[in-house]
Amino acid sequence: MSTLYIVGTPIGNREDLMFRALRVLSEVDLILCEDTRVTKKLLDYYEIKAPTLSYHHHSKLQKIDYIINLLKQGKNLALVSDAGTPGISDPGNKLINKITETGSLQVKIIPIPGPSAVTAAASISGFPMEKFLFLGFPPTKRKRKKFFEKIIDSKYPVIFYESPYRIIKTLKELSSFFIGERRVVVCRELTKKFETVYRGKIEEVIGEIEKGKVKGEFVVVVNANSR
Repeated sequence: MSTLYIVGTPIGNREDLMFRALRVLSEVDLILCEDTRVTKKLLDYYEIKAPTLSYHHHSKLQKIDYIINLLKQGKNLALVSDAGTPGISDPGNKLINKITETGSLQVKIIPIPGPSAVTAAASISGFPMEKFLFLGFPPTKRKRKKFFEKIIDSKYPVIFYESPYRIIKTLKELSSFFIGERRVVVCRELTKKFETVYRGKIEEVIGEIEKGKVKGEFVVVVNANSR
C-alpha cells in the first residue's frame, strides 16, 4: 500500500521544520510542490535529494491522474505547499478528495503536522481562542460585502489572510463596516526576520502599517463581536 504524506513546512523560518517532516521528505519517492523552485530552497538547505513535481491551483486533471498512477504503482509521495500546512487555502484538499473518491485505490493519507500561519497568529492574539472562524483570503471582487458581514456578525474571533497589495484596502473596508470599535491583531511576515505584529483598533493599525513599506504576507485576527 502506498502512502501520501501531507507535510507542514516552515512559514518563514527554516528552523521550524519538524524532525518527522525532515525524515519523511528524505525518504519519499517524490515530493509534490506548490512551486518546485520555492521548495527546492528548503530541500537544498537540509540536503534532501528527493525529486519534486509541481502541483498547484492550475494543475490540470491529467496531472492528478499522473499522481494517482504513481500511487497505484506503490510510490510513496509527500505533498507540501510553499509555506505552512497543505490543504488550508491551497489545492491540497482537491487532490486528497480525488484520491479518496477512487474506490480501487488503497492509499494511506498521513498528516505530518507542522507550522501554520493561522495557529501562529491565534496563539499570540490574546483573544479567546476556544473557538474561532477561519475565512482564508477575502474575495478580490464579488462577495466582499458578504465576507465582511461574516466577520462583523461572528460570535468568535475571525482569522483571514491578505496580500500586501490589498491589506490597506481590506482593513479600510472592514473599518467602514464596523459601527463599534473592534480590536484587531495584524501579523506580518510571521517567523521571518522582519516579523511585525500590530495591535489595536482598526484605524490605529492602519496608521501603523502605512508608516512603513507594505511588504510581506499578512494574517488578520479580528476579535469577536461579543467582546
